[in-house]
Amino acid sequence: MSRGILVLLGSGETAPGMTKVHREVFSRLGDVRGVNLDTPYGFQENVPQMTDKLLDYFETSLHVDLQPLHFTSFADSTAVEQSIFRQSVREANYVFAGPGSPSYALKQWLPMSLQDDLRGVLQNGGAVCFSSAAALTIGRKTIPVYEMYKVGDAPFWLDGLDLVAHAGLNCVVVPHFDNQEGSNYDTSCCYIGKRRLELLESELEPGTATLGIDEHTAVLIDLEAQTIEVLGKANAYWRSGGDVLILANGTTTPLGELQSFEPESLELPTNEAPAVLTPLELAREISTTTFEASEALASLVRLAQTGGDGYIDPTDLVNRILEARIAARKAGSYEIADQLRDALVASGIDVHDGPGGSTWALRQG
Repeated sequence: MSRGILVLLGSGETAPGMTKVHREVFSRLGDVRGVNLDTPYGFQENVPQMTDKLLDYFETSLHVDLQPLHFTSFADSTAVEQSIFRQSVREANYVFAGPGSPSYALKQWLPMSLQDDLRGVLQNGGAVCFSSAAALTIGRKTIPVYEMYKVGDAPFWLDGLDLVAHAGLNCVVVPHFDNQEGSNYDTSCCYIGKRRLELLESELEPGTATLGIDEHTAVLIDLEAQTIEVLGKANAYWRSGGDVLILANGTTTPLGELQSFEPESLELPTNEAPAVLTPLELAREISTTTFEASEALASLVRLAQTGGDGYIDPTDLVNRILEARIAARKAGSYEIADQLRDALVASGIDVHDGPGGSTWALRQG
């Protein structure tokens, strides 16, 4: 029986840098029968807009038409609807899921054992490609990011789909591993920070490792070749027993090396020297509806402050914010578009919408 590819993306599933990764996966499949699962963002009010954005990316950038599979509530679905959803997943050879909430997704998927259908896709030589929030669900356990990072719950684990076991790996998956949006506080390790990740790791069963994946980085686990390949912008990390193996960008490692890993200890990435995003990169983050948007918005507002020491010309920044506002409107993210306008006004910048577009001016006094 042929076996397929498990693809895990740290973030940036629709970013230009990930297009090459998707093409590489599609080249191994031949005739692509792809589906998009909307479950991770099924709790949001803009589900149709999110789906349209994802489908448009695959059609425009990759010339691949994904079938949208709608399933947002196990409790409100019938047994027939659940069966139709599961059958559609099994018949695909490329299954994609991305942004949203990992805990929400698991609440819908685990009761109907969707992990069995995803394993079937892999066993038949297909690809399962999960990014960001969805990638968190792939491991033996899952970090409930929203509950810890936004609500303030004490660190705890949820049961995951454990698809990694199909590759002979015993691990949890942590995307956004090198995130640095906190600036003066630690948002690495998928926003929960190094301290809380180490607390969680101490609660794992002995022998359970952590697979950390940097942002805009892809990990391809080839079940036939028994290898793990790292592509994209940065690196991945295999953490086991307090030790860390860096899986460098562009490298391919036998899975057996991870299973028997015993190297010397290395440190987790920290926020001591945060990367500085360009205005365009910040604007791109804001134009999404993931939980990075509010952090990117705050960074842009701080950069656009004027007067006093360190004064900067706000022209380019404000224009980028207005571009992001237009992008948010086109994506149906009207709340984010309003937040962008409010942020400019709070920064002393008046925005005027007219038939020819938006103009702005620094408020006098």
